[in-house]
Amino acid sequence: MPARDNLQAQGTIIEVLGEGAYRAELPNGHRCIARAEKSAPAFALSDKVLLAFHPYDLSRGRIISG
Repeated sequence: MPARDNLQAQGTIIEVLGEGAYRAELPNGHRCIARAEKSAPAFALSDKVLLAFHPYDLSRGRIISG
């Protein structure tokens, strides 16, 4: 899917799940599972990240910027 079809939102890391997975919370209180690419640096609690979501599944996001 082209990147232009993705939704983007700022989020905060609230839990480290391991193996590149994190639980993130958006400013409106929505929580999701966020994955980082293997080459991305590790994130810590309270880090602000930019997330990309598929329009049909807002429960999982991809970290595109830290």
